[in-house]
Amino acid sequence: MEIMPADAFTPAELAALRREFPYFAAHDAAARDTGAAQSAYLDAAATSQRPARVLDAERSFLETANAAVHRGTSGAVGAATEAFEGARAAVARFVGAGAPEQIVWAENATDALNLVALGMAEANAALGDGARAAQLGVPGSERFALGPGDEILVTEAEHHANLIPWQRLAARTGAEFRYVPVREDGTWTLDDAREALSGRTRVFAFAHVSNVTGAVSPVAELAELARSVGAVTVLDACQSVPHIPVDLGALGVDFAAFSAHKALGPNGLGVLYGRSEILAALPPARTGGSAITRVTMERAEFMPPPLRFEPGTQPVSQAVGLGAAIAFLEEVGMSRAAAHEHALIERLVEGIAAMPGVRLLGPADPARRVALAAVAVEGLHAHDVGQFLDEQGVLVRVGHHCAQPLHRALGMASSTRASVHLTTTEDEVDRFLDALRGAQRYFGVEAA
Repeated sequence: MEIMPADAFTPAELAALRREFPYFAAHDAAARDTGAAQSAYLDAAATSQRPARVLDAERSFLETANAAVHRGTSGAVGAATEAFEGARAAVARFVGAGAPEQIVWAENATDALNLVALGMAEANAALGDGARAAQLGVPGSERFALGPGDEILVTEAEHHANLIPWQRLAARTGAEFRYVPVREDGTWTLDDAREALSGRTRVFAFAHVSNVTGAVSPVAELAELARSVGAVTVLDACQSVPHIPVDLGALGVDFAAFSAHKALGPNGLGVLYGRSEILAALPPARTGGSAITRVTMERAEFMPPPLRFEPGTQPVSQAVGLGAAIAFLEEVGMSRAAAHEHALIERLVEGIAAMPGVRLLGPADPARRVALAAVAVEGLHAHDVGQFLDEQGVLVRVGHHCAQPLHRALGMASSTRASVHLTTTEDEVDRFLDALRGAQRYFGVEAA
């Protein structure tokens, strides 16, 4: 695959990109053979398709190099460990981590966010109890102290994965749970966050890109605001890392999480990023073999990060697959992928704006959003819209997208979301827009 050093993909480049993905190659070939319309895959925000080289990397590892990493001294274990840790180093480079040790493997992004919240809960369970603190074996964990009078802040736009863990942490510690409310279009601003943050805020959790509105948060400014009041920042980067260049070190957040399966990688793998100092102070939420240095019948001493947070058998082949996905994205170039997707989002937003009876959730300015557009069709339930689109070969996501409070604030229970990725074509966007109009006509709700 050769990508020219220009801002946008040429038609030939885009066609070559799609051929790298068995899913698209198969569906495009079937359409050519039958004369039927190609299926339009517009659900990358939920899960992305995978290039052949990602599938091949995982399969090849399992067939020729599978071994228990970090266990034993055999050559096979060494080779497997090298591949496993090589993938960690690739991810660290890709997201701007200062060192591979700042990258922790998790089951998915939800699990990664829970690792942080549960680790903070562990730290608070031992506060004021010297014996329990000694059992934790993690110096500096008192920095996560929470109690009555302290505040945990999120936004009303959060995915449940970056909302519920903080609700529960507040309930466990007695801290007050607060949120930045959204505006009429489902977005919130830097000024809104500035007003909500206070000297009592100890944790501020928010998404880089909303999975419903596509709105992009001013992360660096928010991280600086949080730092000025002594709050820990936790970033949901699930909808940003796969679509735009991201440098977590430069952004200044304390923690960040994203999923492999949204970034052309395998299922069953998430990534937690943490600044070295703060990771070193976080107690492990789960414990067991391979995460320790010494165990007696009275206590355990833990490995430094990231191994402290990775007990048990690891998702080794999945990590290798993600390493291959990162190499693919780097070869394509994230700036070029972002430019391609931005043009598609402009086309999508402009098409929706010209459609009476269809409400676009989130910012009307395409420059303020990334990767996706969710809509509500007047007079229709999102599930009916989704079923009609599916019959037209247009694959989208319908429902509340794990963001019930946001939908409630917008006065609806669900929406229809179309999301793009670096392989999406203009034709797929146009088919979505045509199918939306078709749904209005079919159900008799077409606006004048």
